[in-house]
Amino acid sequence: MTSVAELREKFRSRFQSECEVFRAPGRVNLIGEHTDYNEGFVFPAAIGYFCWVAISARQDRKLVAYSENFDEVREASLDAMPDRSSGGWFDYPLGVARALDRGGKRLRGANLYFVGEVPFGAGLSSSAAVEVATGFALLRASGLPVDLRELALAAQGAENEFVGAHCGIMDQFVSCFGLTGNALLLDCRSLAFDLVPIPAGVDLVVCNTMVKHSVGGGEYNARRSECEEAVRRLRTALPAVRALRDVSVADLERHDGLLDATLLKRVRHVVTENARVHQFATALRGGDWKAAGDSMAASHKSLREDYEVSCAELNLMVELAVVLPGCRGARMTGAGFGGCTINFVDGESSAAFCRAIADRYSAKTGVCPDAYICEAANGVEKVIESAASSNVVRSARKP
Repeated sequence: MTSVAELREKFRSRFQSECEVFRAPGRVNLIGEHTDYNEGFVFPAAIGYFCWVAISARQDRKLVAYSENFDEVREASLDAMPDRSSGGWFDYPLGVARALDRGGKRLRGANLYFVGEVPFGAGLSSSAAVEVATGFALLRASGLPVDLRELALAAQGAENEFVGAHCGIMDQFVSCFGLTGNALLLDCRSLAFDLVPIPAGVDLVVCNTMVKHSVGGGEYNARRSECEEAVRRLRTALPAVRALRDVSVADLERHDGLLDATLLKRVRHVVTENARVHQFATALRGGDWKAAGDSMAASHKSLREDYEVSCAELNLMVELAVVLPGCRGARMTGAGFGGCTINFVDGESSAAFCRAIADRYSAKTGVCPDAYICEAANGVEKVIESAASSNVVRSARKP
C-alpha cells in the first residue's frame, strides 16, 4: 500500500513544496464486455489498486509531472497543448488536462508526482485511474468544482480524442463513482446506475495471464468499427436503431441477412451480453451462484467465439479456474487480447485458489501468473493521513 507520508516527503524533496494527495482506482468488469461503446449495460467494480497523485499549484500555466513508475519528468504548457499524443505515459495526464481546459475549465499550472499501483497492460484500467486522478487533482488544485460525471466524460474524451483508444465510458465512470463493497450496474447511454453489493464471504480474484494488451491497438478499434458498420446496415430496416443497444434478439433474427458472417457474430455478442448483465445482477442480488456462474461462462464463450477477443492464455486460465474448489464463476475481463480473468471465489478458498491456479498455469505455459485478491473500492478521492498511522487513510470527496 502506498504510504501517504512517504509520498508527501518524496514530493517535498522533488518540488520543494507541500502538496495534496489524491487517488483513483482501477477497475475489474464483472460482466458486460464491449457493450459500453455500444451504449449498453456493464457491471464493473472499482478495485483497491490506485493511481496516486500528489499535487501543488504553480503560479504559471505549466504542468511539470514526474512518474515514479517510469522515473521520468515531463512538462507541458496549458497555453500550448499538443494536438497529437506522443505514445508515452504522459499522454494520459496531458490528455485529460487538455480535455478539461478545452471544456472551459481554466486550470492552473501544477507540479504532479504519480505513483501507479494498477498493473500496466493487465486490462484493469490503469489508464482510466491516471486520467481520473489527474483530472480530479487538477480541478481541486485550481479551486474549481468537481462534477464527477463531467470528469468521467472528460477522461473518456482524453482517451478517445488524444490517446487514440476508442473506449466507452465504463472505466472512467467507475473510477469516479465506485463504492466500497459494491459493483455498479451502469447504463452507458443515460449514465444511470444502481449499486449492487458484492455478497459477503466471496472474493473477487483477478488472475493475470501476463499477456500484455493495449486498447490503443488495431484490434480493439476494429471491433468498434465493426459495430458501427453493423448499426449502419441494420438501420436500413430499423431506423430507430442508434446503437447496438437498441437491437433485440428478435430484431437480429429477422434482419440477419443484412449482415455478413463476421458482423453477425459481433452483433450477437453485444445483444446477448447486454441481457447477461441483467441476468447476472439478478443472480447476484438473489445469491443464485449457479445462475451467476452460468452467465459468466456464457459471456466468456461469446467473447471467445463471437467477438473473438479472447486468446489461448485467457481460455486456459478460465478452464483451470472453474474446476478449483470454491470457484463460483470465471471469465475473461477487459478488452481482451491478453490481460486478466475475473473469478468469484469463496473467501475461505481464495488463498489456496491463487496458489493452485498459479502452479497449474505455470506448468502449462512456463509463465508464472499474478493473482490479486481484490475488494470493491471507493472511486476517486482526496486522501488525508490518519493521526494513528501514515499508512491508514480516510477519504473526503468534498473540500
